[in-house]
Amino acid sequence: MKNLAKFLLFVLLISAGISLLYDYRLKHGALNLPSARMPEKYTLASTPNVDPKQVASLEALNQERRTLVSSVIPSVVAVKTSKKIDIRRQYGLDPFEFFFRNQQRQFRNPNDEALVQNALGSGVIVTNEGHIITNNHVVDQVDEIEVQLSDGRTKKARLVGADSQVDLAVLKIDDPGVKPLKLADSDMVQAGDFVLAIGNPFGFEETVTDGIISSKGRPNRTDAFGDLLQTDAAINPGNSGGPLINLRGEVVGINTAIISRSGGSQGIGFAIPSNTVRTALESLLKQGRIIRGYLGIQTRALQPGQNNANSEGVIVNEVMPGSPAAQAQLQRGDIIRRFDGHDVKNINVLRSLVAQTELNKKVELEIMREGKALKVATQIKEQPMDYQTAGVLPGRSQPQAPQMEPNDQGDTSGPLASIHVGDLTAEMARQLDLPNNVRGVVVTNVDPDSGVAELQKGDVIEEINQQPISSVSDYNKIAASLDPSQPQVLSVCRHRMRSFLVLRPR
Repeated sequence: MKNLAKFLLFVLLISAGISLLYDYRLKHGALNLPSARMPEKYTLASTPNVDPKQVASLEALNQERRTLVSSVIPSVVAVKTSKKIDIRRQYGLDPFEFFFRNQQRQFRNPNDEALVQNALGSGVIVTNEGHIITNNHVVDQVDEIEVQLSDGRTKKARLVGADSQVDLAVLKIDDPGVKPLKLADSDMVQAGDFVLAIGNPFGFEETVTDGIISSKGRPNRTDAFGDLLQTDAAINPGNSGGPLINLRGEVVGINTAIISRSGGSQGIGFAIPSNTVRTALESLLKQGRIIRGYLGIQTRALQPGQNNANSEGVIVNEVMPGSPAAQAQLQRGDIIRRFDGHDVKNINVLRSLVAQTELNKKVELEIMREGKALKVATQIKEQPMDYQTAGVLPGRSQPQAPQMEPNDQGDTSGPLASIHVGDLTAEMARQLDLPNNVRGVVVTNVDPDSGVAELQKGDVIEEINQQPISSVSDYNKIAASLDPSQPQVLSVCRHRMRSFLVLRPR
């Protein structure tokens, strides 16, 4: 009992000490309690530091920009797609990962036999009947397509037609109240023009970014970027298929690609010109596919001072047997200066002229052969279905496929068995127009019917699952260690564009 009394006395003393200490800190303001604080005096600024009259033009610009944005937003839609992936099927590249790594979600069906993959993109309404333009890679190989309008309504969309070569697709929704945007004349667009990019990046609908046209029609580029409009308006994954808008609220381009080390915007975005869009739209609506004129040549740009003349025109590198060019008796080394009455300033102009020529139309070409001016005639035919896969585009010279020695090729089993690679040499890097810092292995062949269609000969695989590749030996070692039941992520460089391709077990 004596010990218990001592313990109780000790507890009482401790409690009294804590109470006294609390009273002391409270009286001397040491506790930062709401009841202990005195109200702070404050006065908010009542007038702006800048007189509105001094920035009247900026305020007017602000109002005009609001009007522009509010007038075009109702015509821009978010494109939402889904597809079922049978996990028991072979591997294949995921088309959603090409160009943009669009935001994706996956979930397993209750029967545990398939995965459902969702992806996001953008689109723009361009007809009173409800036709929507978007990118082909947004809707390629999907099972369902929905579009969300600016008022929040969701509509089922029907795929009318698509073309992978120009990366465009036409959707259709049934809604009598749609507000289409006009397609501008992209030939009138110039570097420095003000533009807005509108879309659905990372699922944030109706996102608006602004910038200028950074560049247009680089004549010396032989890849797809030579035809596209370049802009510094921020474009991110999910912007695919959204419009690039001019000051009049017209569509000057469809956003399609970025060049980025991080996967996000770095101020280098690309859009398909509206004139290309218009031609593709009309062809898809009338024919169900894009009808392209075909000349049948491989070309290269004419260099300054060559042929003792200016650099306008293109040189014939090769003539395809049985083609309209062969009918016109074009020869290797001929310089094409005019096509059907139009000046041929560069490769891009010639390709556009040929592709848009009416089929079976007889055209006249003005050429230079060994310093002499000649005129030849031919009849334009439709581009063969396998023309692109043969490595030839109208008016476009293609990088030569790297030649590999048999003992340099990488042949593996497992998820990458259908992809054959070789060591990347300095000469190959130069032929493929690769950046100086590219390290990896070059794709020499992809087995047909393997489901890896997005990977092409000449692509450089830099990493597998974030593991750097510097040689075929590295590639084989990493490929042999892959788990076939898991997705494989390839970091790929194509010309000067980097992207991620995902192989998923299907």
